[in-house]
Amino acid sequence: MAQENAARRTPVEALGGLGPLARQLNQVHNRLWYEQVHQDVTGPQFTVLSLLDAYGDMDQGTLGAMARLDKSTAAPLLERLRRRGLLEITRDEGDRRRKLVRITGDGRELAARLAPAVVAVSERMLARFSPGERDQLLDLLRRAVSEPDA
Repeated sequence: MAQENAARRTPVEALGGLGPLARQLNQVHNRLWYEQVHQDVTGPQFTVLSLLDAYGDMDQGTLGAMARLDKSTAAPLLERLRRRGLLEITRDEGDRRRKLVRITGDGRELAARLAPAVVAVSERMLARFSPGERDQLLDLLRRAVSEPDA
């Protein structure tokens, strides 16, 4: 029944759906990130550095999963951070197919320096909501991006 009702919607009605809103939300976040956080570090790069800072060294697969990066995105992103001296990538001596990732002192310093601005971007985007609404919105968004069976 829900599919039948959805099939009757017009293209203009579809503009109010999740996809266009998610794109607009991402555009606002990216603009604020560029203006207030950093012009040379992306959100996913910051996520990787922050995860390594919080949880320590880990293999590339685990890091990619925690950061929700697909394999085709993770490898080049990590290589860019490695070239900038923000992390190190080595082969696991026990399993040469496995790559281990470690944050450097420069990477740790950058993540710590940027963290307040990252929080400020979130605060600015959530400023129109009460504390309860913020919690509810973030919970709903987490559920929307989680795996269906999780």
